[in-house]
Amino acid sequence: MKLYKPLRIACDGESASGKSLASKLIAKKYNLFCLNSGLIYRYASYLIIKNEPKRSIPYLKKKFKNLNYKKINSLNLHTQEISYHVSILAKQKKIRQLVKTFQRKIIKRYPRIVVEGRDSASSILKSNPRYTIAFYFICKLSVASFRRWRDLKKKIPLKEIKKSLKNRTLLDKKRFHNPLKKVPDAVVIRTHLLTKKQMINKMEKCINKKILKYGRNFKAK
Repeated sequence: MKLYKPLRIACDGESASGKSLASKLIAKKYNLFCLNSGLIYRYASYLIIKNEPKRSIPYLKKKFKNLNYKKINSLNLHTQEISYHVSILAKQKKIRQLVKTFQRKIIKRYPRIVVEGRDSASSILKSNPRYTIAFYFICKLSVASFRRWRDLKKKIPLKEIKKSLKNRTLLDKKRFHNPLKKVPDAVVIRTHLLTKKQMINKMEKCINKKILKYGRNFKAK
């Protein structure tokens, strides 16, 4: 049986900065499990909006106890209603602790993983276990807004999306618990200056350089 050394990649960044796409492509290239932290928070918002529980924390604890991550991936959680709700929900300490517990279970199960979110490097993979390499994604608001507008099939006015993304990033950076921030050794990926191919090539070079000493086990497909 071929053994694979742990490889943990943290991908953090602003809303619609391209981190989700990059995480999926890098995960496929290196045969890693891909964990989208934002989807977990969105699922929590989805449950609250849909079922309106009287006490959110006990209700979510029960729902998250035996939660299958694949179930979350199969849902459409990128509506404007959920986007607005999750920006408020994600600020709550107890919600963040609940989601972090769920994330850590998955991380322990998969030593070769990409964790995408807002605090992957600064909190989730800060230690025990620590990330192998961290990336921080930035995208000009005008470009990010257009991408999200296109992803939503132009159903929401571009001006409204731009305002929503700007507010979400501000809330993420200013929240008290685990704010969005770049860790000192993170590699910055400015997606408005790169094509998809250039973005992945840059990430691959950084990953290979970081883990070269470990040998062939880390080579991409």
